[in-house]
Amino acid sequence: MGNSALRAHVETAQKTGVFQLKDRGLTEFPSELQKLSSNLRTIDLSNNKIDSLPPVLIGKFTLLKSLSLNNNKLTVLPDELCNLKKLETLSLNNNHLRELPSTFGQLSALKTLSISGNQLGALPPQLCSLRHLDVVDLSKNQIRSIPDTVGELQAIELNLNQNQISQISIKISCCPRLKVLRLEENCLELSMLPQSILSDSQICLLAVEGNLFEIKKLRELEGYDKYMERFTATKKKFA
Repeated sequence: MGNSALRAHVETAQKTGVFQLKDRGLTEFPSELQKLSSNLRTIDLSNNKIDSLPPVLIGKFTLLKSLSLNNNKLTVLPDELCNLKKLETLSLNNNHLRELPSTFGQLSALKTLSISGNQLGALPPQLCSLRHLDVVDLSKNQIRSIPDTVGELQAIELNLNQNQISQISIKISCCPRLKVLRLEENCLELSMLPQSILSDSQICLLAVEGNLFEIKKLRELEGYDKYMERFTATKKKFA
């Protein structure tokens, strides 16, 4: 795209605090945004061909609340991204990410994280340090198991649909705020689903269609009636 068009977008963003440039075939993060690092609240560069983020520049957007880079070609995230202490929403769907930076737990304001359609092979333990995390979407990755560290997760909703999960730690029942757990289209046998999810957790919506068991078998498990009480109570609340 031409420089004048980019300049116009930068000028608008200077006034609004929002920089949106989608579907433009960009191959790199626009360096022109450097001059806006102190006033941008929102950046959306989705549907481009960006394969990396400039480490020094990305760490300077200290007031940024929302960053969307869906449908790009990112393979890694720089540690400097984790300097964004005001970031509340991060969307990285449909990239090529295999892991998150070790410092990811420093994104202390993060509430919504979407990394659907990447190549994560494990549930990132860094997520468990994020105290304000509400919604996590890790669907369509290559996650095979849910480890014990999940018990520290503060999220209200966890989407793990369309992974390769065959094992779940019993600690998932200890998640203090987890209300919605989506596990559709994984590799779960019914015997691998901890019964404490039904009998002894906060979870009131458990989605497990498309695994290696029939849903009617789930209804026969001990604790299913307790789960249904929570499910019905929540349904009434929102009706």
